Amino acid sequence: MKLILLSGGSGTRLWPLSNDSRAKQFLKVLKNEQTGELESMVQRVYRQLSEVVAAEDMIVTTNASQVDMLHNQLGDIPIVVEPERRDTFPAIALACTYLYSALGMKEDEVVGVVSVDAFVDVAFYQQVKELEKLVMTTNADIGLLGIKPTYPSSKYGYLIPKQYTEYMQVARFVEKPSEEVAEALIGKGAYWNSGVFAFPLNLILNKLSRDGFSNSYKELLEQFSILPKNSFDYEVVEKLNEITALTYDGYWKDLGTWNTLTEEMSQQVIGNGGFSEDSYNTHIVNELDLPVKVLGISNAVVAVSADGILVTDKPASSRMKDMLHDGLFSRPMYEERRWGWYRVLDITKKEGREVLTKRLCVEAGKNLSYQFHNNRSEVWTIISGDAIFIQDGETKMVLPGDVLSIPIGSKHCLYALTDTELIEVQMGDSIVEEDIVRLEKDWPAIMESIR
Repeated sequence: MKLILLSGGSGTRLWPLSNDSRAKQFLKVLKNEQTGELESMVQRVYRQLSEVVAAEDMIVTTNASQVDMLHNQLGDIPIVVEPERRDTFPAIALACTYLYSALGMKEDEVVGVVSVDAFVDVAFYQQVKELEKLVMTTNADIGLLGIKPTYPSSKYGYLIPKQYTEYMQVARFVEKPSEEVAEALIGKGAYWNSGVFAFPLNLILNKLSRDGFSNSYKELLEQFSILPKNSFDYEVVEKLNEITALTYDGYWKDLGTWNTLTEEMSQQVIGNGGFSEDSYNTHIVNELDLPVKVLGISNAVVAVSADGILVTDKPASSRMKDMLHDGLFSRPMYEERRWGWYRVLDITKKEGREVLTKRLCVEAGKNLSYQFHNNRSEVWTIISGDAIFIQDGETKMVLPGDVLSIPIGSKHCLYALTDTELIEVQMGDSIVEEDIVRLEKDWPAIMESIR
């Protein structure tokens, strides 16, 4: 079975650590029980899946803004990039055509779909693997995985059983009912819908053909903007007749809010911070160097990043998404890239001219792409590390204290021999991330191009 890992959320509920490019699954706040180091949700899910499924049987689908971060955290993995965000059906459909037309997967083989932001034990993914056998032996249209509810929640959809044998035959779905209705459903044997799917590849290929879309990955990329902007549940699952499900009675949690996330964090303080003894069940996550102190405040979360500061009562943290209209979610101030990370330190706009200051870290053995800008000049000051700098075909070594001037249109890149940090000051009439013309990305190709 090939597995599609869905990774594409915008991360609004865990602001200010999450933003448009760094969604909740990329936050390194969970403890790896094997190494003791902090890891992100996507790293945890990928590590657990790797114990059950071969690496070559997994692909990730995401949007363009998250590609660098996925490579940074998971390495060189196959990624299907959505041209735009259009919900889970278009994302899964595009990935299916990639498996079919690019990787040569057969139409009668089974595809599994999992999200990268569930907090579970490895046993959960062992059950996911069993869905392949379920679909093949029952000839069901689709196989799902139901979670035994631990409380009547209004946040999840419910699978209503028709009957139980070795598996559940699903009669219908109830999407996010009230807590009163949920309690009644649980009393009748309903399970939470985990959002895991398994189905023969031709289920999606046939649907695309019926609806006038291509089964070719390259052609569906061109048609992507007119695919139905719907969830996979609504567009596919709820319209099927033969639906079966396995059930899972183990630990499962959606870490979608600060309240649920802090329940799984192994330490109460991450970063520079501390609290008084009468601050009970309070968590601090601080990505900045400035100290954060909390006195006499209990059941709270204090989250600090370059994007902003959040102080919230834990139950109230679920309302974060409701504040989108307040203009909190502007350009990301911190991002991880395939080469390292950057943090915006300052933005100044005066008399039609913009100045933006960043701090960057290029990790040892990695490089910035060979590029130029049409609308801005830059000045780099090397803070630490040893690196090779190329400008307009000329190569030189740079060391801490070196200052590099890069005019508009000047081609440039940097290769880090050791972890290299620098301050980058951008100046121009309009400063946007899109003002990058990349000539080459890989270091060998860059060196070849300047010979």
